[in-house]
Amino acid sequence: MYLTNEEEHILNGEAGETLRKAIEILVALGDIYGADGLIPIKSAQIAGVSYKTIGDAGLEWISDLEGQVKVPAILNPAGMDLEDWERLRISPEFAERQKAIIQAYKKLGISCECTCTPYTLEGFSAGYGDHLAWSESSAISYANSVIGARTNREGGPSALSAALLGKTANYGLHLEENRIPEVSVSVECSLKESDYGALGYVAGKIIGSKIPIFHLKDTPEKDELKALGAAMAASGAVALYHVEGVTPEACRLGFEEPEEKIIIERSQLDEVYESRERAGKEPELITIGCPHCSAAELKKVAELLKGKTVSKETWIFTSRELAKRYPDYIRTIEESGARVVCDTCMVVSPATNNYSCVMVNSGKAFAYVPGMCGAESVYGNMEACIEEATGRKGKKAGGSY
Repeated sequence: MYLTNEEEHILNGEAGETLRKAIEILVALGDIYGADGLIPIKSAQIAGVSYKTIGDAGLEWISDLEGQVKVPAILNPAGMDLEDWERLRISPEFAERQKAIIQAYKKLGISCECTCTPYTLEGFSAGYGDHLAWSESSAISYANSVIGARTNREGGPSALSAALLGKTANYGLHLEENRIPEVSVSVECSLKESDYGALGYVAGKIIGSKIPIFHLKDTPEKDELKALGAAMAASGAVALYHVEGVTPEACRLGFEEPEEKIIIERSQLDEVYESRERAGKEPELITIGCPHCSAAELKKVAELLKGKTVSKETWIFTSRELAKRYPDYIRTIEESGARVVCDTCMVVSPATNNYSCVMVNSGKAFAYVPGMCGAESVYGNMEACIEEATGRKGKKAGGSY
């Protein structure tokens, strides 16, 4: 792996111990995956933020680092709402350690806007062909697939190292030849909204870490693409997907059809929705916003809750920037008794561990909640989640209706 003279000096410790550790991590990854060198990045998004997931060992490691990031860098969701942590009954001990983690990152010049949807924020844009070092699975998928930027599935330490150096190792999805679809997925039914999360959950389990190209009957909106990619990254390990005639590389590059082909039918998606009927218990908690709600999703939640009152604990997750940008939506949602929560999500917050059954409209959360929160997860579209929250249940918890 070729290093410039400046990079060799950094590796030798001449720029300090923090940068030596950072470049050592990137060189090790580059050597493992056959990188020819380091390349500049436009931005970094850093996971390993919640005290629930990194613990005292992670806090100690971050606190020992010194210096400033070389590119715009932002954090993944933390384990609590940083401005109102008591509302979800977070313990003072957890809150103290979580705040220490945030301060350790802030000391390095990292933005403490904690979100899994950094592409929705003003001043943190990514464009087609940009090289990034992002580490949250759904953000990686969105950047690669919907934006057409280039990032590998970075771990928290490697994304932080890339931010400190302003560079990452040139391998994997940074290279055009590694972004070609490997499996064709034909969907035999029309799709709407939460169907894309169900599709992603089903497809991810089948595809694993391969790169799919989808042939769909409908043209998905960006929020639907977000849901599709987030679910595939959770139930599988898909970091990049293409949709014929929709996503930028599929439109610009005209890929050849892969030899491996998969067909997904409506009955497979229905099995995801039927989790509500199979559940051995009633949902105690209703959650929406995994990944964090967009402006359009906040608007829809507000419209569905307007004039209603929730009878079950209901959490709506979004970024703090969007919550401040759309106060009317937030006010309408909270007037119903639902809580709008920023900086965190149901997966990485210990608050979810207090419940035994959680209803979600997200394929990503549906995959992660059982293992990370110790709760049963059931799936429904947004309307069904609101019906469950307000006690106005329809006859079926999901589907395209």
